[in-house]
Amino acid sequence: MAQRMKDKPVNTALNKDRAIIERLAFWGIPISIGVMGLKMLAWWVTGSVALLSDGMESLVNVTAAFIAYFVIRYAQRPADHDHQFGHHKAEYISAVVEGVLIIVAAILIIQEAWGALFSPEAMQAPWLGLAINAVAGVINAIWATILIRVGTEHRSPALAADGHHIMSDVVTSAGVFVGLILAVVTGYAILDPLLAILVAINILWQGYKVISHSLGGLMDKALEPDEEAAVRDAITAHSAGALGVHDLRSRRAGAAAFIDFHLVVPASMTVGEAHDICDRLEDAIKEAIPGATLAIHVEPEGERAHGQKVEVEGHTSLEGMGE
Repeated sequence: MAQRMKDKPVNTALNKDRAIIERLAFWGIPISIGVMGLKMLAWWVTGSVALLSDGMESLVNVTAAFIAYFVIRYAQRPADHDHQFGHHKAEYISAVVEGVLIIVAAILIIQEAWGALFSPEAMQAPWLGLAINAVAGVINAIWATILIRVGTEHRSPALAADGHHIMSDVVTSAGVFVGLILAVVTGYAILDPLLAILVAINILWQGYKVISHSLGGLMDKALEPDEEAAVRDAITAHSAGALGVHDLRSRRAGAAAFIDFHLVVPASMTVGEAHDICDRLEDAIKEAIPGATLAIHVEPEGERAHGQKVEVEGHTSLEGMGE
């Protein structure tokens, strides 16, 4: 069995995507520090345990922003002798760490709120503190939306995880804002720590989701169903001259995708002709899945793979693809 593996230089569009991801990761640092400052100011003004808890979560955001920036820079490095498939999985490690930090923040919030539950105190200057916290929440909501959209569009797990983390902070701030308004209006100071505990439970759920998604990437999860369908369509449309394709496999690593399959050709076909078919397939698949790296195994008619022969129907057969 002959194997043909080809990896073209990264194109300009992909370099541009990487620059966008790195730039956003960098700006996450000063933005998270600014938001944390506003939230801690709101706590200092009011003395609210819920606002303190909100500010503590922002401290985790600052730490996560630093981690995300440096890990994303590392993940963008090109393949080298020791990492011949690139450094993309570093982003998943960053996302897992961020998920753990989210859970730690939730536990700290519950610990702080539990003590205040038995000795609730009325807030000082509540409206000023709530106004400051609302400004921080709006900034976070806008930034989280940008990070999630760009991280998903450009397949950056670390950036998307950072966005989801910050969005959980937005939920925290919104819940704190509404709950503390009720506490002020009704005079029930116990709503302050109760609210902090409820929000912490939501943060725990967000942390679990971030970790679960990132572990899937570390375990070499296959392409999404719509992506795999696009690969199959590209093969069907551009494999004229071949007799069959089987054993299609794929895995996703951040922005990179790795795809390999077996291409069956007539035994009489020359190496040059098989090479031309591989070129067509690679160009078509890379157009469908930007950043993909392909390994195409060329087999002459009659070869068996895993004990199963590919039937020849007189046209390109996709029988057994992915099996």
